[in-house]
Amino acid sequence: MPRFAANLSMLFTELPFLERFEAAARAGFNAVEYLFPYDFPAQEIKQRLDAHRLEQVLFNAPPGDWQAGERGLAALPGREEEFARGIEQAIAYARVLGNRRIHVMAGVVGGDLSPEAAKTCYVNNLRSAARQAAQHGLRIMVEPINNIDMPGYLVNYPAQARALIEEIAEDNVGLQLDLYHCQMMQGRVTQTMKELFGLIEHVQIAGVPGRHEPDIGELNYAYILAELDCLGYAGSVGCEYNPQGATADGLSWMAAY
Repeated sequence: MPRFAANLSMLFTELPFLERFEAAARAGFNAVEYLFPYDFPAQEIKQRLDAHRLEQVLFNAPPGDWQAGERGLAALPGREEEFARGIEQAIAYARVLGNRRIHVMAGVVGGDLSPEAAKTCYVNNLRSAARQAAQHGLRIMVEPINNIDMPGYLVNYPAQARALIEEIAEDNVGLQLDLYHCQMMQGRVTQTMKELFGLIEHVQIAGVPGRHEPDIGELNYAYILAELDCLGYAGSVGCEYNPQGATADGLSWMAAY
């Protein structure tokens, strides 16, 4: 039986961020994730988690200047010090929030930066981040993101993510498999889950196309989630989608679970 985590960066956006925790709990979620916690003191978020008996399962390390279009620093040579400070901040938040998994975004690359240089920088930075995180029992996530929604992003395909994880070669680095991105880039969703299951630490879902509720679009999540269950997946399934209307109005798909 899947254990769903509400992505509070995308769900319940009718409410201010700190009010979304209560809304998620009322809707039946027992876990949450989101992109970034850094606009709020960690202890303030922790109070919301505790008050509503929610588990914090995932957030991202600082991505650089998000408003300027940056989507991670790990693959950007010359930004290593800023990257390291971001990892320290993410670890500090994770320790307060009880969060064990930190997604480290690779970044958008292009211009004069060669793919080889970006990859080398990424591997070195992720290896360093993983070693820092391991000291606190934390894990680092690699997520392939489709290059239609995020042009120029370094890591696009699950197989590419697997190769990078193997090259990083740290025991606490795993795969964050967003099935929306997987379908957008290549399809073969259930086969990919089976092939990479030993690396998968966190799964996310959304309908394709449009990234709306999972019961909208071409993916049969009843089948996919049953297959994931058969594989023995014990983690959370992050609901990272854009509701077509008010979040609560679109949650009828959860009734089957």
